[in-house]
Amino acid sequence: MSLPRRLAFIDVESTGAHPVRDRITEIAILRVEDGVLVDRWESLVDPQTPIPPLIRQITGISDEMVAGAPCFDELADQVQALLAGHVFVAHNARFDFGFIKNAFARIGRDFDAPVLCTVKLSRALFPEHHRHGLDALIERHGLHCGARHRAMGDTEALWQFVQLAQARFEPEVLQHAVERAMKAPASPPGLPEGLLEALPDEPGLYFLHAEAEAPPPGRIDRPLFIGRAASLRARVKEHFAGSTRKGKDAELRERTRRVEWIATAGELGSLLLEAELVKRLRPPSNRLPEDGGEAFALRLIDNRRRPPIYERVPVAGTDPAAWAGLHGLFRNRREADNRLRELALLYRLCPRRLGLEPGTAGACSAFQARRCAGVCARRETAAEHDARLLGGLASLGVKPWPWPGAVVVGERDAHSGREAWHVLDQWCHLGSVARREELPTIGRARRFDIDTWRLLGRWFAVPAHVAAVEPLPAC
Repeated sequence: MSLPRRLAFIDVESTGAHPVRDRITEIAILRVEDGVLVDRWESLVDPQTPIPPLIRQITGISDEMVAGAPCFDELADQVQALLAGHVFVAHNARFDFGFIKNAFARIGRDFDAPVLCTVKLSRALFPEHHRHGLDALIERHGLHCGARHRAMGDTEALWQFVQLAQARFEPEVLQHAVERAMKAPASPPGLPEGLLEALPDEPGLYFLHAEAEAPPPGRIDRPLFIGRAASLRARVKEHFAGSTRKGKDAELRERTRRVEWIATAGELGSLLLEAELVKRLRPPSNRLPEDGGEAFALRLIDNRRRPPIYERVPVAGTDPAAWAGLHGLFRNRREADNRLRELALLYRLCPRRLGLEPGTAGACSAFQARRCAGVCARRETAAEHDARLLGGLASLGVKPWPWPGAVVVGERDAHSGREAWHVLDQWCHLGSVARREELPTIGRARRFDIDTWRLLGRWFAVPAHVAAVEPLPAC
């Protein structure tokens, strides 16, 4: 037979997308036997936790609606009886299955069932299409959904889709597609059921943790690794795919017991947030940046004959618009010395005058090797030498801000509709908001950060990103 004889179409609504942390707010089940609908059941569920505003907006389920509803433990016997002996059918099925399995686990009960995913079924039957979300199926096949993002409405749409598929395809074709749709994915050891399927197909950051539970409030929840992705679901699945991986990737996969994530509206928001959190949380498996709090520029001292001929001026946390007479930009003294050595070779500068070589009298070692133009041997004036130094430092410093004032970069994720607005000025990130009308709440204080400067420099090197910039509206 092309379809299993006994199917239980199920959909759950919840307080969020995390199958461990979030809770069920509504369940609907349609039982089908030999192609005939024999039972329909639905119930609101008291999650015993507030429903976030965004979830209320999407589902229409409020705290008041679930206040008098039964908790899951009161419904567990009925849910298990309805699902017993049936194939668990859902859209992105491991997500719903994960919520049901974890709900049973919280009351000390096991739950298992064969699973058929209608996303996978759609992909197998209609490979010419790229989108297989429920909205896409409803639009493509003209399915009726009485209440989108409500459990019974979504479940009825799935039942219609399966009926359509059974009518359109030969039994052998449908049976092959069902077998593919029921193939269980490799489950990463140590991760809860449905967690990877719960990850959104959106840009953002993900956090791999060694602890299965988050620490109590007040303690730092330091992850093993922070990553950035254009698609959170696809990227995190890559971490746990391929058992042949060795070394650091394999160790990280084995140690991970919890995955958290933050969805963003686009790449710039992900980059800014990643830079901030990696510096603050310092995950051990990330490549950590050196401390930028000691960043400095150089200011040449007028009429200085003895080295060093410059002073180091701290710039971290300062306003770039107030800088005057500063040259170059360095994270620490080692970086500055290395860059000065490079400039000395390129421009035949004197390492002694640059403070890179001890001594005060006679020609430097570079002059003897014909790599110094000879300011130390009176073959050129200090002014000539220092002019070349300034020319070399100009390529290392902060370029002029390309706009007359602060600007806004807007981002929008087409899949989720999530938006973000980032305010930038003089290579500083002033702040970000989720709605354009909140832009006036962002302060105008500029505080320079060397990592943000380098990040924005790379970002604005792409012409399409520059084209997305608009001036900050007047408050």
